[in-house]
Amino acid sequence: MDKTAYEQGQVLLIDKPLRWTSFDVVQKLRNIIRIKKIGHAGTLDPLATGLLIICTGKFTKRINEYMAQEKEYTGTFTIGSTTPTYDLESEPENFRSYEDITEELIRETTKKFTGEILQVPPAHSAIKIKGKRVYELARQGKEVKIEPRRVTIKAFEIVNVDLPLVYFKVVCTTGTYIRSLAFDFGEALGCGAHLSSLCRTRIGEFLLKDAQQIDSFEKKFRSDNPKD
Repeated sequence: MDKTAYEQGQVLLIDKPLRWTSFDVVQKLRNIIRIKKIGHAGTLDPLATGLLIICTGKFTKRINEYMAQEKEYTGTFTIGSTTPTYDLESEPENFRSYEDITEELIRETTKKFTGEILQVPPAHSAIKIKGKRVYELARQGKEVKIEPRRVTIKAFEIVNVDLPLVYFKVVCTTGTYIRSLAFDFGEALGCGAHLSSLCRTRIGEFLLKDAQQIDSFEKKFRSDNPKD
């Protein structure tokens, strides 16, 4: 596919690498294709991997439409400790025993988080309060009151239990924080928990299995556009 096609508009499915920000992916693709009109449809945290929808040209107008679609994630919670960021961006703390936590209790507890629930986003998140990113205020040590939001967990399945790891699959509406789900789930269990891995496997009808690695995309683009 030549550069003109991307300038006119394309939807790219990219498998975001670990430790890359979503903006890193956009910048990399912008540098490869050398176009200005490009953006992503839904942020993934740096420690998350998986499906990122990239829109170019006229398809950037559909970013909000794609962002609003249902999401599917797989990953792991680690029970027995929490972290300030609710994931491994910060060090585990508040260690508690989980020796009395059974697989039956873990599976039963998912029912408390299925359907429409109220969820408080993490203090270390990109949402804005009075024009400032919440994570910026959190890094300054300022206390921030974040109002709970209504989200819908359409499916919350425990795939495997190998304590302290709990493997899960979640299908949810946009705006759901899986980090917050991990924290709240740990509190419901009574031993604490944090998100230790996360992969987005689906957005609406778009599937991770159809996504490209960035290196593969670059190689194909260079092959199709040898002068760029």
